[in-house]
Amino acid sequence: DDTLAVIKRLMERHRLSPKLWAPRAVAAAISDARNALVSAAEYAALAHTPFAQAVAPVYGDLDDAFRAVNAVSFDDLLWLPVALLRAHDDVRERYERRFRHVLVDEFQDTNRAQYELVRLLGARHGNVAAVGDDDQAIYGWRGADVRNILEFERDYPSAHVVRLEENY
Repeated sequence: DDTLAVIKRLMERHRLSPKLWAPRAVAAAISDARNALVSAAEYAALAHTPFAQAVAPVYGDLDDAFRAVNAVSFDDLLWLPVALLRAHDDVRERYERRFRHVLVDEFQDTNRAQYELVRLLGARHGNVAAVGDDDQAIYGWRGADVRNILEFERDYPSAHVVRLEENY
């Protein structure tokens, strides 16, 4: 609700009619972009539809609006750690040392931001255990990308894959 309130205020600032552009749809578009690790600048550069062009300035102002009230969105709970680990080698190395093994259950339901967080934490040791079933990928509507599990062996070439062919 708080995020939606901020979105509505930014829409008013940019003179975007909530009747023409539903605030929930604007929030969902920004959430999808965040979960795909698409920055506001990248989103604006790729905004070719009227809807995306309406969303772009709202997305562009969102971080400052949250910062002004010392808040983050739910999506930022993934976005910000990924940004931190990408930008600060010393922080990433500290967490790589602390978490020598990373286990992800329901890997088929991870989105881009979740995948990148796992990759950043597990890159040094390569000790990433992923459990999942590509036939049970059901969260595409919230940004889950089944390619994360389908391409796991490509991204972790030394991985040992155990297929469970029977269910008891």
